[in-house]
Amino acid sequence: MQRIVVLAGGIGGARFLRGLKSAVPDAEITVIGNTGDDIHLFGLKVCPDLDTVMYTLGGGIHEEQGWGRAGESFAVKEELAAYGVGPEWFGLGDRDFATHIVRTQMLGAGYPLSAVTEALCDRWQPGVRLLPMSDDRVETHVLIDDPDGGEGARKAVHFQEYWVRMRASADAHAIVPVGAEQAKPAPGVLEAIAAADVILFPPSNPVVSIGTILGVPGIREAVADATAPVVGLSPIVGGAPVRGMADKVLAAVGVDSTADAVARHYGPGLLDGWLVDTVDAAAVGGVEDAGIRCRAVPLMMTDVEATAAMAREALALAEEVRR
Repeated sequence: MQRIVVLAGGIGGARFLRGLKSAVPDAEITVIGNTGDDIHLFGLKVCPDLDTVMYTLGGGIHEEQGWGRAGESFAVKEELAAYGVGPEWFGLGDRDFATHIVRTQMLGAGYPLSAVTEALCDRWQPGVRLLPMSDDRVETHVLIDDPDGGEGARKAVHFQEYWVRMRASADAHAIVPVGAEQAKPAPGVLEAIAAADVILFPPSNPVVSIGTILGVPGIREAVADATAPVVGLSPIVGGAPVRGMADKVLAAVGVDSTADAVARHYGPGLLDGWLVDTVDAAAVGGVEDAGIRCRAVPLMMTDVEATAAMAREALALAEEVRR
């Protein structure tokens, strides 16, 4: 049985995983999920990326949004707003609240996040082993200008506030994964990487999703030292993010929003292979010059079959690299 490890963020990672499962239904897939997007709201621990993977693969996702629950209602959110309790910009629905209540209760009882995630997945049966990158608290913050603090003043805001409330409207000067340097990989993470036959970087955000996972001490090193080929799929197509505002956070770390620049950002020390979209075929030579095998294939996840085709291309490139 082929053992595949995928480092995944939220929507892009979850949709890629659905295609991967369709492409290789018999594979043993371990997902290392980003927890840097985690936030505490209303006294509850919210893990957006873990939940998006769990709901998407378990059949409970709001398909049009790509996040949150299908058939959602917002009575609790409306009641909280009536009490003047915020933030109102983060749209937790009633069904979603239940997940966060269960998670917070279990964490309060002393269970680590990895065990809590396993318990939540017992309900959803996502068909993959979903591991948080760490049981320790890591929260990504973004450094932006502070208009109220005088000339040259800056402030840090939680990534969710930057992404959801501000819609990445301000320039990001730095991305700070608070707590990452002190965090340890969750149980099973390093073991899964070491035992993998293939390691994949889906078209997730290379800075605040995959980059945050790699920022947990030991994970980047484990991927770099793995015997398995490491293949990534570009989240940048035609010079722009397929979804979201990845260009803003790429700029914060000095990386251009191009398929080849992201490949170089990861570097040949991590990547063995890189897939770019056919519109970026001209980038192939430059990526290969950097020491990373590269191919141009269709990379738009328009439906499950198109995504499965992307996954098959990634696995084929992994085999090519292996030889």
